Amino acid sequence: MAYSRRVSILIFCICFLGFILSVQARRHHSIKHKHTHHHNTYEFSETPSPSPSPQLTDPSNNTNAHNSANSPSPSPEADSPSDDWNADNSTAASSPSPEPSNPPSGYNAMRAPSPSTEPANPPNKGNGYDSPGAPSASHAPTNPLNGYNFTRTPSPSSGPAAPPNKGNDYNSPGAPTPSPANSPDDGNVIDVRKFGAVGDGISDDTEAFKMTWDSACQKDFAVIHVPYGFSFMIQSTIFTGPCQGSIVFQVDGTIMPPDGPESWLQKNSKRQWLVFYKINELSLQGGGTIDGRGQKWWDLPCKPHKGINGTTSPGPCDSPIALRFFMSSNLTVQRLRIKDSPQFHFRFDNCKNVHIESIHITAPALSPNTDGIHIENTNGVEIYNSVISNGDDCVSIGSGCYDVDIRNITCGPGHGISIGSLGNRNSRACVSNITVRDSVIKVSNNGVRIKTWQGGSGAVSGITFSNIHMNNVRNPIIIDQYYCLTKDCTNKTSAVYVSDILYSNIKGTYDIRSPPMHFACSDTVPCTNLTLSEVELLPAKGDLVSDPFCWNAYGDLPTLTIPPVSCLLEGIPRSLLDNEIDHC
Repeated sequence: MAYSRRVSILIFCICFLGFILSVQARRHHSIKHKHTHHHNTYEFSETPSPSPSPQLTDPSNNTNAHNSANSPSPSPEADSPSDDWNADNSTAASSPSPEPSNPPSGYNAMRAPSPSTEPANPPNKGNGYDSPGAPSASHAPTNPLNGYNFTRTPSPSSGPAAPPNKGNDYNSPGAPTPSPANSPDDGNVIDVRKFGAVGDGISDDTEAFKMTWDSACQKDFAVIHVPYGFSFMIQSTIFTGPCQGSIVFQVDGTIMPPDGPESWLQKNSKRQWLVFYKINELSLQGGGTIDGRGQKWWDLPCKPHKGINGTTSPGPCDSPIALRFFMSSNLTVQRLRIKDSPQFHFRFDNCKNVHIESIHITAPALSPNTDGIHIENTNGVEIYNSVISNGDDCVSIGSGCYDVDIRNITCGPGHGISIGSLGNRNSRACVSNITVRDSVIKVSNNGVRIKTWQGGSGAVSGITFSNIHMNNVRNPIIIDQYYCLTKDCTNKTSAVYVSDILYSNIKGTYDIRSPPMHFACSDTVPCTNLTLSEVELLPAKGDLVSDPFCWNAYGDLPTLTIPPVSCLLEGIPRSLLDNEIDHC
């Protein structure tokens, strides 16, 4: 019996050992199977997150996380009225004034983003001043307005308004305008009402504005605030520098002059209204309006075709330029509406580094001499993203100007974008390095124009007109070296030399009353090196295509043009080889 018990225990041990070996074999097989089939779900693993790298912060801008990265900075006549106003502008007169296609929101940035054909970035929520990625101008002062809460209504737009600037009631429409006592004032922001401005559109607020300017001019930095909801009447005034620091002229309300020549003080000049003289680092900006109240000036009998039976009567005819800048530098004008100036809306004389962006200039198509922006002896000019509709040139460029960049402008009705007139009264004129691009000109008497008087001297060179759409424009491309306002102009041998002019990608429609291209160059000083590439201009009405006009014009056609330009001469004119030309 003992023997059988031992045999039972031995059999049990052998079975138990076999069981253990079987389990081990299965486990080994499972592990081997796992290693040889890489699609097994257990093989998925989560990539470890890298340790955050330290962020560099800009101590000068630690209140705005959107702006921690710095963007690249872009490169930087007499008082007589404009001399080519033409009352024969019935087509333009019938067209309504355009609205800006997409006025930007948050107008407080010292420099708005450079224009682009791409859609604008959405508003920078929480900060109405600094849109992410906006390049800061090398000549513009840095933005000192962060933290100030003024009140304004959004700029008008033909499209849906941008969403409100959440987190900042600076731009909240309908918010009450603070009283001068309650205005945000850390000593740098000065409400014009603090010095007694009334803002009822009747009271004379000139002295209050002068005192506000004098106070601001003595600070290292100051904001002159013209509050929303008020209309301030100001007489002809000169704001004089130099000032101690930079000034922001924040116009959220309305500024206007006396209503017409009868209301103008006799002691004041009738050639200018608001003048800024010897100012460095000034930003004129805001969501308000500068109203020139020009109708009574336009109706003077001395104005073209305003006299008896449509004549022009003799007599004094001075009319004020709305905004004039003399001998100033580092100027910014942005996001303003300027309307109905008696004469030019803006004029810059002997200035440098001027940035104009997102402004809206309007005046009736038959308002005489109401140029939008005129520059003279001024360099380093940028005019971007703006709408100009008036009774004369949208932009006119006088003698002594160079390094001018005009981009994304909607021009018209009006007289187009002009260089000149130059060489009047046998004067010497020099203009160079001018670019007009990415723009629209519509229902205008001219498109892109160069105009000079006989008898002048000097040169126009290095001019580019690129990517411009013409819509029912009379004289879309024109060089006129026989410019004259009377019928008794005589032929003269000297002339301003016009050379190195590029017309590229200019397309659209033209008014059939004039040829699509008109090159009338001097008999003795021909135009040279005119280049036309990808020019396609068709009649706005009918199917008959007019031939271009050329006189003593030399140039090149890298591509076919519509209509064909067969009148352009090749080579170098002998008259230039035989005579010494003033190249400036």
